[in-house]
Amino acid sequence: MDAQGRGRAEEIDPADQWVLNPDTGDYELRLNNSGADSARASGVSAPRSSGRRGAPREGGGEGSRRGREVPRQGGRRSSSGPRGEETAASAENTAGRRKRKAPKARRKKVLLWTGGVMAFLLVAVSAGGYWLYQHFNGNLSSVDIGDRGNKDVVTANAPLNILVIGTDKRTGAGNEGYGDAGSVGHADTNILFHVSKDRTNATAVSIPRDLMTNIPDCKAKQEDGSEKTIPGTQNVRFNTSLGQDGRDPGCTMDTVKELTGLKVDHFMMVDFNAVKTLSTAVGGVKICLAHAVKDEKSHLDLPAGPNTVQGEDALAFVRTRHAYANGSDLDRIKGQQQFLGSMIREMKSNDTLTSPKKLFKLADAATKALTVDSAIDSVPKLTTLAKELTKIDTKNITFVTLPVIDNPAEPTPITVVVDPVKAPQLLSMMQEDTSLTEVAAQKKAAKSKQDALLKGTKAAAADVRVDVYNGGEIAGGAQQTVSWLQNDKGVLKSTNKANAPAKAAKTTLEYAPNQADQARALAEMMGLPATAMKPGAKDAVGLQAMVLTLGADFKGAGTPITGPTKIDIPKASADKEVCAK
Repeated sequence: MDAQGRGRAEEIDPADQWVLNPDTGDYELRLNNSGADSARASGVSAPRSSGRRGAPREGGGEGSRRGREVPRQGGRRSSSGPRGEETAASAENTAGRRKRKAPKARRKKVLLWTGGVMAFLLVAVSAGGYWLYQHFNGNLSSVDIGDRGNKDVVTANAPLNILVIGTDKRTGAGNEGYGDAGSVGHADTNILFHVSKDRTNATAVSIPRDLMTNIPDCKAKQEDGSEKTIPGTQNVRFNTSLGQDGRDPGCTMDTVKELTGLKVDHFMMVDFNAVKTLSTAVGGVKICLAHAVKDEKSHLDLPAGPNTVQGEDALAFVRTRHAYANGSDLDRIKGQQQFLGSMIREMKSNDTLTSPKKLFKLADAATKALTVDSAIDSVPKLTTLAKELTKIDTKNITFVTLPVIDNPAEPTPITVVVDPVKAPQLLSMMQEDTSLTEVAAQKKAAKSKQDALLKGTKAAAADVRVDVYNGGEIAGGAQQTVSWLQNDKGVLKSTNKANAPAKAAKTTLEYAPNQADQARALAEMMGLPATAMKPGAKDAVGLQAMVLTLGADFKGAGTPITGPTKIDIPKASADKEVCAK
């Protein structure tokens, strides 16, 4: 941001213009520093603004809005001293209101606006006034990822996918001693946060950094502002999708899309400092260890049982892998999921939600820690996104790891590859927006859709007329399907139309209104989900056939396209505490 956007160093920090009145619990504009300081010391309210439009303010300048004085904009980060802490707390109840509310009402507003769904996405930023917008907005960093993602911030009436990237970049005080001090910042920790269409649940999928995968060609902005097309590479570690050869977070988004079949709407990236500052701002994160740990590499030294970690200890906990049974990165991922779940619970606790000072510290730490895509690079945009996420109950936030197996190409496996059976099942559930938790509303809606799809008369197999195109990954899929339909199902009027014009992520069936009975019959035979059905507006004429396009979700003739409703993989809920083993 330019100097104008951030505010100039010589200007007074707006956060320093408001003080807490201990008698009322309210925050009031300080017009005289010494008077306010003495008022604080004696417990007497600092003077209020006279309310006259255009009344002068301390330090020159003027500003008023709706009959009372409002601080002028400024973006300098607040001091870390007592005054900065005290005035910072006004994030929850200051400018922009016509009338102050009683403390109880203010708490209710915070409860409505707050509740971090992820450690890096704090809603507290939304509770402040215009001056806080400038303060927090100046903290944010962003990367232009071009036409990727979701420019409308939040996709209305659709699932939402956010990629959280933790880099191994060693910037910040005390971090140069961890591992490779010269790291360009690879995708060390990666969580694809899938929020359901109805916002009742979310699935947080950890993608191992040592997963062998393909990285597609991608365009990335370079430090000098130029755009560079970086050639893709095959069969390499996932973590090289960022940093390596100049790749930016947009390249990681492209890699996730190719790997999962899910389009990523936004990314949020943090480095080592985020873990330290956020855990400290929240007052410590509760974790549990099944046994005592002393890991010289991560510097974690904690006794068995419950512990509260912050700062360096928190970073050591999320970095350790030698503390676990087999010392692998997969075990480290479990520890990170435990940490994030605990942090979410702490952020949604009453101790946090009713503390203006703690809320400010969290919002300040989060916005300083975040690097985001340009579509969400301001406080209002982040707030819009965060409001969607606060609808989810913590019991319906499920942490899982993308199912993997040891890399068979290595004599002593260090890297992993996608589990050929369980990974497609999980990804199919996410693509179909199927919850991993017991969300009654979503289950009822899914059943209702499927019932509605199959409700009504179905044509006889001999009367079903369909052209089959192959847009999936299985060579000869169209002919395989036609042979199965004709020989096993009696659909003799099915025709192989070879390859589709383009690859398709999902199988679709296009049909005319007067072919609905044929569509229902074919859907039942093939196990097509309701989302695959694409009814047209005009009736078919003569011998016109329906169009079945096989997608990447096609696994073979006779295998239902409908994704599984359950999967047997390790899961953790954000509302439950477990002990790391």
